[in-house]
Amino acid sequence: MAHDILIVDDEADIRMQIAGILEDEGFQPREAGTSGEALEAVARRQPSLVILDVWLSGSELDGLQILEQIKRNHPALPVIMISGHGTFDMAVNATKTGAYDFISKPFKTDVLLHTVNRAIEESRLRRENESLKRLTGGAMIEELVGTSPAMQEVRRTIDKVAQSDSRILITGPAGAGKGAVARVIHAKSHRRDGPFIQLNCAGLQATTLEEALFGVEATAETPRQVGVLEQAHGGTLLLDEVADMSVETQGKIVRVLHSQQFQRLGGARNVEVNVRVLATTARDLRAMMEEGRFREDLFYRLAVVPMTVPPLTERRQDIPDLAQHFMRQSATAKGRAPRPLDGGAIAALQGHDWPGNVWEVVNVIERLLLDGKPLGEAGAPEPIHAEAVVKAIGETGRAAMGWDKAPEVMNMPLREAREAFEREYLLFHLTRFGGNISRTAEFVGMDRAALHRKLKGLGVNAPGRVGERNGAGDERLAAEPTEIHPAPRAGHGVG
Repeated sequence: MAHDILIVDDEADIRMQIAGILEDEGFQPREAGTSGEALEAVARRQPSLVILDVWLSGSELDGLQILEQIKRNHPALPVIMISGHGTFDMAVNATKTGAYDFISKPFKTDVLLHTVNRAIEESRLRRENESLKRLTGGAMIEELVGTSPAMQEVRRTIDKVAQSDSRILITGPAGAGKGAVARVIHAKSHRRDGPFIQLNCAGLQATTLEEALFGVEATAETPRQVGVLEQAHGGTLLLDEVADMSVETQGKIVRVLHSQQFQRLGGARNVEVNVRVLATTARDLRAMMEEGRFREDLFYRLAVVPMTVPPLTERRQDIPDLAQHFMRQSATAKGRAPRPLDGGAIAALQGHDWPGNVWEVVNVIERLLLDGKPLGEAGAPEPIHAEAVVKAIGETGRAAMGWDKAPEVMNMPLREAREAFEREYLLFHLTRFGGNISRTAEFVGMDRAALHRKLKGLGVNAPGRVGERNGAGDERLAAEPTEIHPAPRAGHGVG
């Protein structure tokens, strides 16, 4: 999506010349000849950049005065000053007031374009840095990690829809990576050079949410507040946890999606925007529609393309890659040496159910990292073992690894204790490999037929178990194995 650039100059032929240069480079120029026209154009919709002449004949305000007003109301908006009578002092005053750069007329086309591109790129990087600072929870999840069939399907869907301007509703449990999927969609779209703006709707009161969405018009005491819809012009707006919007706000969003226009709170003029809207939720919006808590018209406008990001329990094979990725990322951010994960640690990670999904992995890896050596300390980083993983996860990790079974097993005869251990061992690895019989057999060192016989002999043959194959030809359990306790055998009691 092309950047919107406002050209302010009192000479129409110069405006036309600059506009032609910018149009040839794919920008969308707007023009103004006086301070009134310039400020009205900025108020109508905040541009990506302003090119502003210092001297404006027939104008109430000169360029430096316009610059002061723009910077008061829109401090992050880059402004390039131009003048045919520029002096060193004038350039200094302009940059002190907040101008990005000062160019003297007549200017070369390549100089103008270089300055424009540099200003827009720096503005984009500043927005991204501010967005990263607003995120909580440690490491930033901004790319898709993993090669599981579930993640391959997510990538295929992204490749199909990214280049369209279709609105997408991304569903999935909390922490599964819905925001990362939205960022990848934006990065692969034709809007990739435009802004990516994220608004977390969760927990915001209706008034606060609408101020954030639509912005607030300036008053005599306060500057104009630009909302996320306007900030995202030419790019993508992500409404995170859209289910938390009030029904009244939902109705206003429906009208914006239909017309691409809105009014700032306290304002009377329409603001026109060109924004692609993505939305995420961990809630059941269809159930909320039946209860009257989510508008049906908004649901169908947002869910032009529905996508689901699966929980980690459905893509356990991605857990080692995720753990190593976040270990490297967190180590870099915190100035510590990354720690290697041994086989037992990987098994412990894959055996946990991760109710917090990817964000829980981030937190556990960060705990493990902080238990290691600071960067630069002598000696190789200490490897991470299973016990450290279990400790970092907490009580749920201990239960997943079966550490709480020892008292029960110790109270059994040897044969039953051995069977109980084998049952727990095989159930753990079946869970670890997502019910994949082939991968489980390979890991435990058995052929597939022998593993089937062993599972049947141990009572791990829940109905519907046999014979399913996934797309890669791997046989899986058709149903999750139920928890099975050792059945008493003739002549043996279970104490």
